[in-house]
Amino acid sequence: MAHRKNAIILISFLLLSFNADADENGSLLFHGNCTTCHFDTKTVSAPSVIDIKQKYITAFAKKEDFVEYMSKWVHKPKEETSIMLEAVNKHGLMPELGFDLDALRAISAYIYETDFSKKN
Repeated sequence: MAHRKNAIILISFLLLSFNADADENGSLLFHGNCTTCHFDTKTVSAPSVIDIKQKYITAFAKKEDFVEYMSKWVHKPKEETSIMLEAVNKHGLMPELGFDLDALRAISAYIYETDFSKKN
């Protein structure tokens, strides 16, 4: 089992090391991690990605602002800096996940660019 875990870590590292398009990295990171709690259109244990994207786009229309705020917030989630307090009250504060900011920026950019309503 440890061998498999090491192989997954190595593959993840190699995928991120290539100068692939940010959308590709963001998609891989998003689908490999975020979809455990965040479904495209359905709220279960955490807000849907559509709800998150709508809230963030309303607050941060420019991609750079959207990506920067979301990345930094997910990196160090705090209730006082959340723009989704109703979700924090309902589901609890998102845990710190230990991703570096570059990975979170790739995920945030992918969320900004993707129309999740057309994915299902």
